[in-house]
Amino acid sequence: MRTLSLAFAAASLAATALPVIGLAAQPLMRPAPGAPASLTPAQAAARAIYKEMVEINTADSVGSVTKAAEAVAARFRAAGFPANDIHLVGPASAPAKQNLIVRYRGKGRGRPILLLAHLDVVQARRSDWAHDPFLMREENGYFLGRGVADDKSMAAILTANLLRYKQEGWVPERDLILALTADEEGGNDNGVSWLIANHRELIDAEYAINEGGGGTLGPDDQPLFHSIQAAEKVYEDFPLTVRNTGGHSSVPRKDNAIYALAAALGRIQVYTFPVELNDVTRPFFEQTAKVEMPSLAAAMRAIVANPSDTVAARMLSTDPRYASMLRTTCVATMLSGGHAPNALPQLATANVNCRIAPTSKASQVKAALERVVNDSTVQITGTRADRTDGAPAAINPGLLRATTELTKTMFNGVPVIPTMSTGATDGYRLRNAGIPTYGVSGIFSAPGETNAHGRDEKLRIRSFYDGLDFLYQLVKQVAGPNAGKPIS
Repeated sequence: MRTLSLAFAAASLAATALPVIGLAAQPLMRPAPGAPASLTPAQAAARAIYKEMVEINTADSVGSVTKAAEAVAARFRAAGFPANDIHLVGPASAPAKQNLIVRYRGKGRGRPILLLAHLDVVQARRSDWAHDPFLMREENGYFLGRGVADDKSMAAILTANLLRYKQEGWVPERDLILALTADEEGGNDNGVSWLIANHRELIDAEYAINEGGGGTLGPDDQPLFHSIQAAEKVYEDFPLTVRNTGGHSSVPRKDNAIYALAAALGRIQVYTFPVELNDVTRPFFEQTAKVEMPSLAAAMRAIVANPSDTVAARMLSTDPRYASMLRTTCVATMLSGGHAPNALPQLATANVNCRIAPTSKASQVKAALERVVNDSTVQITGTRADRTDGAPAAINPGLLRATTELTKTMFNGVPVIPTMSTGATDGYRLRNAGIPTYGVSGIFSAPGETNAHGRDEKLRIRSFYDGLDFLYQLVKQVAGPNAGKPIS
């Protein structure tokens, strides 16, 4: 999309125009693992909030988002926020899925900025983890625990910074709205959707800052680039089911439900969807080619010039991050079959999770899976109708400008590159409701190291504190007073 290309130009022009605001004398050149020798009061306060959030189990069905939201609300009340600016709201049918909305009052000059993070986390079984996943630990330069990366780091940072603004007496030009929500990772009571449908006035904003962006470290552990999420892939689950009359295991037959399902999954495993570039991924590869290693950079330039270049696609696909950005991906995530060890299986099921390029539809992907499986005994169903996403728009120029300059100062001048998330966030819900949403955090990590959704999820201690400082400065810059000018 041309508007995104113009956004890159705006970033380049802004790089010499935006003043630095209150940063430490020495820029943070390398967000490597390791805790600061001592914590500032702001860092200590943020860590306490972070720890409290992580140690409240907020997983769907077994945890309580409400408990975490109430704990955060108590902090805002203690800080002197008016009661009518603190809202704990959600569906009456889901008492454990209440969302926290806090309004930080400014001068009312301009529409608010929404600061969004989700409090719910993916389930974590104690038996799978070396330590209790709901106790936050520090080890070898990392925070460990369920949600330390996705998304309680962002939730804690945004909360801590608003409390810090209040303590400092800072009054922005416009209001800031903090929304800490439920069921982003799954469940029937997604907080953002519920708020849009029932309390749009509480979250209505010019734009939202969300998860989905962040910094990437190169092989030398140095910052490589900083991304702003401007689009995301579409999440869809496709259950596969094979039914059979079964029978006695002493008389095997060719029509075995488990074998049929296994064969279907094997065909899906080796199938590769075609390359689909869009108005975010195309400029992403163009810009990232300027900082990547030569072999990947050449492949990026080639794929932009010709999306049908199979050699370039094969080279980029050696890196799982870039492979996922090239195309729709589908992968088996759950499996079940049989009812007794001495019986032929009557039922075998699997879940195939797809992350669909925003230029495709779920119905098209389902049809492709049916062609690939090519077995009428395997039933493939989808869980939702085709999702319609709003087209990516130009990144807000004030946000892009501030992000670019702060990145230049804090992270050794690495480029800021709009990106498409391979994972899903609540950003698409807000975009479809007319609230542009951008993922930006200032949190750097090496590819794949956080293991979000997996065992022993972790985040660099240094990166958490860098993100704390980055978002503190960024929000001050875009919310004023005198946005774009030095703040004393």
